[in-house]
Amino acid sequence: MIRMLQVHRDICGYCGCCVSVCPEGALELIDAYLEVEDWCTSCGICAKVCPLGALEVINER
Repeated sequence: MIRMLQVHRDICGYCGCCVSVCPEGALELIDAYLEVEDWCTSCGICAKVCPLGALEVINER
């Protein structure tokens, strides 16, 4: 099973709350676009702090 971080760009307000709490430094806000780097561990901390619910950790088989 693979865990992945999904960004719902239609919901994201690009506030940067998720960027500041990422323990891996895998999120970057670039010109109102949230970039998720390859080294994201999908820990879910960012999804928990997102005020709009724009981030979701999904499980794929």
